[in-house]
Amino acid sequence: MLLAIDVGNTNTTIGLFEGHSLKYHWFFSTDVNKTADEIGILFISLFQHINEDIRSVKDVIICSVVPPVMNSLIGAVRKYMQRNPIIVGPGTKTGINIRYENPRDVGADKIVNAVSAVRLYGAPVIVVDFGTATTFCAINGNRDYLGGVICPGIMISAEALFEKASKLPRVEIANPLGVIGRNTVASIQSGLFYGYIGQVEYIVAKIKEEMKEDNIKVVATGGLARLIASQCRCVDEINTLLTLEGLREIYYLNAR
Repeated sequence: MLLAIDVGNTNTTIGLFEGHSLKYHWFFSTDVNKTADEIGILFISLFQHINEDIRSVKDVIICSVVPPVMNSLIGAVRKYMQRNPIIVGPGTKTGINIRYENPRDVGADKIVNAVSAVRLYGAPVIVVDFGTATTFCAINGNRDYLGGVICPGIMISAEALFEKASKLPRVEIANPLGVIGRNTVASIQSGLFYGYIGQVEYIVAKIKEEMKEDNIKVVATGGLARLIASQCRCVDEINTLLTLEGLREIYYLNAR
């Protein structure tokens, strides 16, 4: 079996594949302070919970945008699984041509998402990832990663509003009853919810305008994709496991 690990700034997603099928997946908060042993014990607990032998993992692939986590994570994989993980980065085969000014600047998660979106939905495609940051990635019909857009994520915006405006409360991100809020909490929720819908609609339209291609699919992923993207008319597909599926594809391109 293959263990795929996607380390994001806020959450870490772990998927266990048998062949091409995703058998199990889990979501955890990303913690830069965890030791290799703490992570290893977490792995053991997960496999005990699903009645699987941790030694059945034949390979591990990791995509990370949080460098401080990597030393402990790699150490845990080596110590508790006796595996040397594949780390997605420069030199990894992806089948995607990076047209960024400096290809090394592109986050590993963006490349993995691009690989997955092209494999599952074809090219050209735009990937919108609702993570700590809201990112937009454009891939043309030749499978060229052209670049994209990076915006503050909805949780960052909500937290900034709470911290910088002394009279405004911290609120849950939710779909309000209407655009016009009848109290402070509803007004903030409306601004966040409809503001991000508007942002997605406008930015996707401008990206399509620049790409000048027909039949561009728009795929949404990330923790808040179902809440926000489900209300965006421009979004064709929502796949919250897009990164895990991309890691599986990259693994088979680089399998030892």
